[in-house]
Amino acid sequence: MRTCIYSGTFDPVTNGHMDIIGRAANLFDEVIIAVARDNYKNVLFPAEERLEIVREVTAGFANVSAECFSGLLMDYCREKNAAAVIRGLRAVSDFEYEMQMALMNKKLNPNVETVFLMTGQQYSFISSSIIKDVASLGGCIDGLVPPSVERRIKEKYALLRP
Repeated sequence: MRTCIYSGTFDPVTNGHMDIIGRAANLFDEVIIAVARDNYKNVLFPAEERLEIVREVTAGFANVSAECFSGLLMDYCREKNAAAVIRGLRAVSDFEYEMQMALMNKKLNPNVETVFLMTGQQYSFISSSIIKDVASLGGCIDGLVPPSVERRIKEKYALLRP
């Protein structure tokens, strides 16, 4: 069985993420969405809630599961006996950072390959950060995230507004 891991903060999961997840599910026997507990970003949702959201939006994929993880991704890959990590690319600007990470990951665990998947053109401008920026100011994010995610984001920002 060929297992891949798609890691990230998924704060929030976007339709671009969903595009990558669906395509990875067609390429691999098992896809594990690894929701990072450790991150250096300002997150809107705590790790357990991000995990719950990812599980909710991927429920339709028989070969996709989701877990939280901490520490080095390559240690997690070793633990899960993963053959590959999936990295989504939106634009050429993503590639330099992702290439550096892939090379470091290869040094840390030479048994794991990095597979780059270009997101669909219609999602190439979407990032979780942009979604949060627009939503925080009451802008429309319809069609950029799954409907249940849009609802949760709106609820979260409604609680944060004075």
